[in-house]
Amino acid sequence: MASSRGMALYADEQQKMRFQVELEFVQCLANPNYLNYLAQRGNFKEPTFINYLKYLLYWREPEYAKYLKYPQCLHMLDLLQYESFRQELMNTHCARFIEDQQLLHWQHYLRTRTKLVQEQADLISKSTQPVTTTQTPTNTNSTSLSNQSNISQNFMSPITPNIFLK
Repeated sequence: MASSRGMALYADEQQKMRFQVELEFVQCLANPNYLNYLAQRGNFKEPTFINYLKYLLYWREPEYAKYLKYPQCLHMLDLLQYESFRQELMNTHCARFIEDQQLLHWQHYLRTRTKLVQEQADLISKSTQPVTTTQTPTNTNSTSLSNQSNISQNFMSPITPNIFLK
């Protein structure tokens, strides 16, 4: 009985290790320089390695993809299914071009996200501005302090534009 429990624990540890190794390898596929290295070493010409890449396609499933930090690795994994792409990766210029495109995409994403967050912050600040009336307040200091407090509270709370809630 103790032996079967020990075997089960060993099998669980093996499964965890396999998961971690495959997760790390799949994420390495997001690095075009690593892909160039694999291509130049001839790994993409080996049928066993190509079959391994086909096997790794299960990472596209949501239950596994949620663990990925670099989702572009899934696109690279898809492209690696094509022999023409694997051959192009032999060229260092191709790898450099892919890397440049990834950086440009990242910069565009950050700029777009920053712009959306700023627009959301502007909408919140406009909605918290007091309605002006023709009467003059008796104590202007307390009114302006409470408005500043409301505005600062809105900026302290997390801002999530609607497109990120999908």
